[in-house]
This record gives sequence, C-alpha cells and structure tokens, in this order.
Amino acid sequence: MRDDTYHGGMAVTASTDAALGSPEAAPPVEAAVPGSAEAAPGDRTVLLAAPRGYCAGVDRAVITVEKALDLYGAPVYVRKQIVHNKHVVRSLEARGAIFVEELDEVPPGSTVVFSAHGVSPAVHAQAAERGLKTIDATCPLVTKVHNEARRFADDGYDILLIGHDGHEEVEGTSGEAPSNITLVQSPEDAAVVQVRDPQRVAWLSQTTLSVDETMETVGRLREQFPYLLDPPSDDICYATQNRQQAVKQIAKTADLVLVVGSRNSSNSVRLVEVALESGARAAYLVDDAAEVNDAWLEGVSSVGVTSGASVPEDLVEGVLALLAARGFPTARTVHTAEESLIFALPPELRKDLRAADRV
Repeated sequence: MRDDTYHGGMAVTASTDAALGSPEAAPPVEAAVPGSAEAAPGDRTVLLAAPRGYCAGVDRAVITVEKALDLYGAPVYVRKQIVHNKHVVRSLEARGAIFVEELDEVPPGSTVVFSAHGVSPAVHAQAAERGLKTIDATCPLVTKVHNEARRFADDGYDILLIGHDGHEEVEGTSGEAPSNITLVQSPEDAAVVQVRDPQRVAWLSQTTLSVDETMETVGRLREQFPYLLDPPSDDICYATQNRQQAVKQIAKTADLVLVVGSRNSSNSVRLVEVALESGARAAYLVDDAAEVNDAWLEGVSSVGVTSGASVPEDLVEGVLALLAARGFPTARTVHTAEESLIFALPPELRKDLRAADRV
C-alpha cells in the first residue's frame, strides 16, 4: 500500500491478478453519524481509495455505445442500462442512445447493444428472429462465467449459482443452462438447497458480490456437499475485489465513508456494506455531490471516499470539491492495488470500424 496526494482525475481500468460479482435494485446501506464536537480543520483528513471507479469491463461497454453512435448514427438501442450508473445512462441518451427493457421495443433491423451484464442465449435468438444488428458488450469476465456454466452442464453437473434473484447478470448466466442451475442467494439458502447428485455439483457466482459473503456461502455449501467442485478461478471480478480491499483500508480509521454510485449498482451497494463491516462509523451511497447531506459531516474528522466500478471520475471529483468547500483538506490517495487490464472492443464493432477506416 502507498499514500500520495490527490490532485485530479485518475483513469482506472483493471488488474491482471483476477479472481472473478449483488442485487442491482438493493437500497443503499446507511448508518447515522454519531454526534460529537466539530473537528478542527487541522485535524481533518480525507482518504481517497485507489483503485476506484471504472473497471475495464465498464470502460469497454461505455466506449462501445459511444463508438456505435459515431459509426452508425443515432439512434442506437441498448438493452437494459449499459452499466448501472444513471449519469452514464443520461449522458449516452443525450448523444442518441435509446435504452429499452426488452427487444420487442426495438424496431426490426435496428442496431442494439447488449449491456455489460450479459444476456441469455434466448435473447440472442430473439434478436436474430427480429433481424437486429447486435453488438455484444458483455464484460469478458461475465462471459467467462457463462462458459463455465455451459461446461459444467455439459458434464452433467448441477450448478449452484450464488447471486441475487432478478439481477441481469444472474438471468443471463441462468439462461445458459436453466435445467442445471439453482440460485443460492445467501449462506442460509445453502442449508436447504437440493441437487440431483451430491457427488456431481459445482458452484459459480455473480461477479459483483461481496467477497466475504460469497466465500461464507461457499463454505456452507461445502459442508452440505463435500464433493462441491470449484470454478477454474473465482468468479468475483478483480475490480470488485480490489475496490472492496481498498475501502476496507480507508474504513479502518474513517468516521464517514462516502461511496459514489447509483442505487441499482450491486458493487457500489456492497462497498457501503464493506465499509461499515470494516470499521467505518457511518457510510452512505451517493450518486453525486448533490446528495451529500451536510449533517453527515458534523463532528467528522476523517472521511473516506471511493466509487463503484461504473462511476465516472468527475463524480468523485465533485464530492472532493464539496468536502474542500466544507473545510476538509486535500485528499490523500491510499493505493492497495494497481490496475492495467484493458479489454478489446466487441469483434462485430471492431470489424465495422476497420471497414469504415478503409472507406
């Protein structure tokens, strides 16, 4: 770990040491700030977690929509939110992207982008039936889980998928082998889940889950199924793990942790929970600086700041500017991992970009 002073935007992509996952509609976790005497300005600190913000999969998905708009012109349709951040969605809508819930809202023959969370084979089939031009922006780490699900199912295994009902990623993964996959939402579910053959059972997980909670669930499953087979590598993504480790570090001494992210972002919601579990006296999820309540800052001397994997850095800068305006010092960045992974754009988009360059 190292510290330095934050002076501006930080472009974060992703880490090569990957372990590969919670519900997007979950409400933010909050705790009330205990009252105490106002801290003197000289006693205050602001710790900024690194890594934070955009991961490689989110960066790839957002750029995919931007490039598609540039190449094909508006409108470009996107099934579901491309990533779970309302500011990103609004920005792309302003450029001509149209977000839809299902493909029957897309006019036949149109271009549609699949979100970073992935889709099931049935969605791909529906797109083909409607004659849609598809660009698949599924995060490659989610695609990895889809591939594992198919392999386990082809080998006759029952698959226990750790995740949250209704999450887009869970729906996409479950659709790869619906007759073989059973959803396990919590450690408590592990005690009652049933399989066809206890000696042929494997587990997978949603990529944006809490690392600690997932491993607790796996431990409970292994008590019931001693032959439980692990995936080739952990499914919880490197970015989720890195951001949780970073917030654990800054939360140890924080009176308050501010997590920038939307309320339908699983990994952002998890960061709030991890901060509270790691010692923060209070933690809140905010979409931007406008949602920071001045009452939260009363009596606070140490503030930690981080952001979810689908959050643009300018939103973090806005929170830091607000803290500065309230008398807090320049943030000190606390590094816990370095990230450098970059994913290539979807092949169908790369092909059209190359063809356009030749014209």
